[in-house]
Amino acid sequence: MEREDNMIDIDIKGITPFVTTQEIELSIAKALEAYDTLTSRKGRGNDYLGWLDLPADNNSSNQDRMKQIAAEWKSKAQVVVVIGIGGSYLGAKAALEALVHPFASELEINEGPRIVFAGQNLSQDYMAELVDLLEEKEYAAIVISKSGTTTEPAIAFRIIKNHLETKYGKEEAATRIVAVTDKSRGALKGVASKEGYRTFVIPDDVGGRYSVLTPVGLLPMALAGVDIDQMIKGAAKMRGICMDRSRGNIAVQYAALRNLLYGKGKTTEILVNFNPKLQYFAEWWKQLFGESEGKEGKGLFPASVNFTTDLHSMGQYIQEGERIMFETVLDIRQANRKYSVGSDPSDADGLNFLAGMEVEQVNKKARAGTKLAHIDGGVPNIQLEVERLDASNLGALFYFFEFACGVSAYMLGINPFDQPGVEDYKKNMFALLGKPGYEELGAKLKERL
Repeated sequence: MEREDNMIDIDIKGITPFVTTQEIELSIAKALEAYDTLTSRKGRGNDYLGWLDLPADNNSSNQDRMKQIAAEWKSKAQVVVVIGIGGSYLGAKAALEALVHPFASELEINEGPRIVFAGQNLSQDYMAELVDLLEEKEYAAIVISKSGTTTEPAIAFRIIKNHLETKYGKEEAATRIVAVTDKSRGALKGVASKEGYRTFVIPDDVGGRYSVLTPVGLLPMALAGVDIDQMIKGAAKMRGICMDRSRGNIAVQYAALRNLLYGKGKTTEILVNFNPKLQYFAEWWKQLFGESEGKEGKGLFPASVNFTTDLHSMGQYIQEGERIMFETVLDIRQANRKYSVGSDPSDADGLNFLAGMEVEQVNKKARAGTKLAHIDGGVPNIQLEVERLDASNLGALFYFFEFACGVSAYMLGINPFDQPGVEDYKKNMFALLGKPGYEELGAKLKERL
């Protein structure tokens, strides 16, 4: 099930002990029906399909403005605080973890300011410690919210805005804040217009978890020195691949296989990587699939592990625990750097047989050995192969999973683009905090506590 120039190849040998060829073909046929629902734009939630065209529709003037801000802030800000939660946070975090040198600050090799995040939690300690940093550094802030009223980022922005204005004065603070928000309405848009902040628009037809290829994700990437042009080009190439209506479409294949395994009782999908740079990509993936498919009593539970690290913790459960899971492995074929195992005259650790071997060669054998062990233990394995980890291929991965998620959710017969369950905790939190209008609910909840 491989085609040339896919950017991503799919290896399904690891599921053939668990399913038949006929079952695969039937599931692909169902996935193509879901593909038609998605691409015809007639399915549930079709008001939120703007992401389908983002790689082709990205505004080059927007990209130029992002680069201009990146150049300006490089000289005036040592730190940029990105304020957002969920889709307004995870895509950018995933890209930066994947593409920026993890020790850039210590080595002073930054392509841009250090990017830190706020508004993704309600930890008082975290916020206080962040302010400790901001007291010592020159900084600026990006606030990302369509409404401006989501509790976590709204609290963080109120604190950061006040700190910026105290530190620099209102006029200078306004030059150090960029708002990524709705084009015409909402609390954050109103504040931005009043204070004179520069703004970028979150398109009305793009939901948060599908927004990584908008300024939501691209602006923080540009500030960190990521090549956003290559990111968009990679996504655009993958869009062309995903728009091909054929049984060889890898997004269709992946959606078909995961739903086939789900129908056989494999209710948990584990996204596996063997590169720590992909840890937050997995967090982005979990939100994408969990929030898109987890509704109406349906949907695979998305989990993730970082191998080989987690082979020494979660590996035991995966090998011999309940047989309710399958693995989707992100395999990066080529490392970006070379480093070999040295020789030791004493050979006290018994590893001289590896002398001269690149560390990535050892990693590849760990991948192969793990795959065979887990298959033998009853865990199906889908392998997604990417040539290397760079901006172009990461853009392709973002788009691939978004498209596959849309197909997969429509195979389940659900709306991939809403999240009604998320509102329940918010209502309860507002009621318990005493927000006006929630008094009756607050009284009922307090009786239960």
